[in-house]
Amino acid sequence: MDRTADILIPPETSWLADPDSQAVCAVLTRAGFRALFVGGCVRNALLGRADSDIDIATDALPEKVMDLAAAAGLKAVPTGIDHGTVTVVAGGKPFEITTFRRDVETDGRRAVVAFSTDIAEDARRRDFTMNALYATPDGRVVDPLGGLPDLHARRIRFIENADARIKEDYLRTLRFFRFFAWYGDAQAGFDAEALDAITQNLRGLETLSAERVGAEMRKFLAAPDPAFALAGMRQTGALGVILPGADDRLVGLVVDFEERLGLHPDWQTRLLALGGQDVVRRLRLSRAEAKALQTLMDALEQMTSAEEVAYRHGQDAGVSLLLMRAALAEAPPDADALDGLRRAAEAIFPVKAADLMPVFEGPALGAQLATLERAWIASRFTASKEDLLSRL
Repeated sequence: MDRTADILIPPETSWLADPDSQAVCAVLTRAGFRALFVGGCVRNALLGRADSDIDIATDALPEKVMDLAAAAGLKAVPTGIDHGTVTVVAGGKPFEITTFRRDVETDGRRAVVAFSTDIAEDARRRDFTMNALYATPDGRVVDPLGGLPDLHARRIRFIENADARIKEDYLRTLRFFRFFAWYGDAQAGFDAEALDAITQNLRGLETLSAERVGAEMRKFLAAPDPAFALAGMRQTGALGVILPGADDRLVGLVVDFEERLGLHPDWQTRLLALGGQDVVRRLRLSRAEAKALQTLMDALEQMTSAEEVAYRHGQDAGVSLLLMRAALAEAPPDADALDGLRRAAEAIFPVKAADLMPVFEGPALGAQLATLERAWIASRFTASKEDLLSRL
């Protein structure tokens, strides 16, 4: 029997009030099947957080979902039909509908599933209690496993047996710390059973692909303040497995300085502060991400000014360097520095090659332009074209 909680999703919640999401649910319920919003969208609505992905669970088999959607004139795409997922498009928006499932076999990376009509079985194959919450189309919360108290306490707890949940998918170790960074209560600390299970299953992290680890770490480091969760990750040994040589001690300072300057969290700045060996390969960074990281590492080593980095690589790069230097010095940056970085990013070198010709040509022309540009940067971008040419 369902455990329907005496609680409602706020009626103004966008996905609950959306006529398109309601239309998709009605396709199922009119035919006698269940349609339940599930997971992140329910969790975030109850916490008053920004919308998460809208997922719908049902007891209808995938082929039946396809047939019902087609009969209602809606486009249905079998995006993951072998695993029970059909994407139904309504009002130009995609909605993922997944049949209730139970795990038949897992190997730490993927699962073999069987379809089910039991919502409790579907809930048990999820990771954390706060993610095993459902809501009916009229907003009534369904809590098959009693996860609401954990949600309200901001307690990140694995469903039933932490060791078993981790062995089903070792990425859940990283998800535990990521969810703690986003939703956990640092004052209450970590769930002891979870930490013990994580410590006992560290070797499983070595089986994960770099793509999965990298995607998880991007989300983790983008949390408003991941410092406490990173410290826990280090203490369990998980951080050392996925990023050998990483040191989380500077991340807290970077976060503090971001907040003081009114900056949005930036996962790449936090990654720079975290460091580690072979970061590009271990997190499978894109070429652009790897280039940006190397640019900042070179600037730190060569003592390049943040303003020069902003001029050459953009304001965001200059801000990252400013924060990193401040963290290393353990001294907050001057708020006025942000204006300087903005001006530097917008600055345009006033001297053109034509201004130096025909006196200078070939390599000599390039060398002279570089010399004048360095002088212009040293003037904090204030020297005029006339001032610079007068130095010739």
